[in-house]
Amino acid sequence: MQSYWMQMTDSATTLELRDSPLPSAGARQLLVRMHAAALNRGEFLLGHGLHGKPGSWKAIGGEGAGEVVVVGAEVTGFHPGDRVMGRCAGAFSEYALMEAAEAMAVPAGLSWEQAASIPLTFLVSFDMLVLQGRLEPGEWLLVNGVSSGVGVASLQLGKALGARVIGTSGSAEKLAALAPLGLDVALCTRKPDFALAVMAATGQHGADLVVNTVGGSVFAENIRALAFEGRLATVGYVDGVVHAEIDLEALHARRLTVFGVSNKLRTKEQRAAAVPRFVAEVLPLIAAGRIQPCIDQVMDFARLPEAKARMEDGAHVGKIVVRMPVAS
Repeated sequence: MQSYWMQMTDSATTLELRDSPLPSAGARQLLVRMHAAALNRGEFLLGHGLHGKPGSWKAIGGEGAGEVVVVGAEVTGFHPGDRVMGRCAGAFSEYALMEAAEAMAVPAGLSWEQAASIPLTFLVSFDMLVLQGRLEPGEWLLVNGVSSGVGVASLQLGKALGARVIGTSGSAEKLAALAPLGLDVALCTRKPDFALAVMAATGQHGADLVVNTVGGSVFAENIRALAFEGRLATVGYVDGVVHAEIDLEALHARRLTVFGVSNKLRTKEQRAAAVPRFVAEVLPLIAAGRIQPCIDQVMDFARLPEAKARMEDGAHVGKIVVRMPVAS
């Protein structure tokens, strides 16, 4: 089978398309014939530590959708031919292994490309907004870098939960494109200069929950923008800034909560723990069309390097998806 591998050094990333052996489904695993897989910026970013030691090669891809080919031992609820989506390692391949505990049935009417853009991004947003963020109807949600994959998913899930959403982006065009998704307040900036505008938009209340997809360069400004008992989620650092000042007086007096969202150090069981609740609470919203995955562009499998370049240039709004070759 064909599979994309990536080598990451201290200064660059290199993709290579290889002929790789077909993986075998182990206990509690599914072998899936992949139909589509989505890009996530974190796996291409230097310094995120997702690819082992610099210079090593690793099969890449973190989420996708396809058809079950083989059901491993101890698996219940799935059968060959089922349409599934989920987080899985090596998703940029013709075949990939998916942990059965992370696999989800694709809702009827969803395309392979739409299904591939859901698992990782929306599970991360669910973690930030619901599991840790405790977002309530009527609260204010601020999303830094709202046009990113996680940013758009957080906007969509936040609106479905009844929140009012403020989004920042350096592109007025991207912000305008998100207006139909319910973006309440659009702040066109890439700088840490938005706290006063957030306070003004919320009647001096502040943001109840902030999703920081940008990194350390906006961390202190997010603290300034938080409401009393506000929560700040950090999910990435595309700016490359991993250290930031923290106002302990504000943290203390305003009873703030600061937390991170990452699967890097979690066990398989920890990663899968939220899936049943996600299936029960979010998938019905997707199946009913209340949340529609926002896809920027779909490209053929052979164009993954081009898709990667588009993501690294920050030219996308929502998800970039690659379509696998038709099975021979």
